Amino acid sequence: QVRLVESGGASVQAGGTLRLTCAVSGLATDTHCLTWFRQVPGDALVWITSISSAGTPNYAPSVKGRFTISRDNGENTLYLQMSSLRPEDTGMYYCAAAHNAWCICSVRMEDNYWGQGTQVTVSS
Repeated sequence: QVRLVESGGASVQAGGTLRLTCAVSGLATDTHCLTWFRQVPGDALVWITSISSAGTPNYAPSVKGRFTISRDNGENTLYLQMSSLRPEDTGMYYCAAAHNAWCICSVRMEDNYWGQGTQVTVSS
């Protein structure tokens, strides 16, 4: 049984820092592609960053240089370190894990297990 539980979201001022955590059970963080998405009510889901099973990260241009995706395979957890936060970073952040091990990362909803999200709000 796969479960992903996000935590760490908060309300912060612009320029602040947060670290989001995704606790993963039922699959290993070092064998599956892991992804962070953001969604604002009424808007489409937006891809933020992924880390492959090999540990290679990729970032959306809007967060490159400010956000860092990482994993602790011993704890089986995924992290998103967020710095220099901007109001446009506001949204519900979801972590996702690929259904299959050792596969290319996919942003398709049906290709991933999903957490229930953690809210990040950045004020001016």
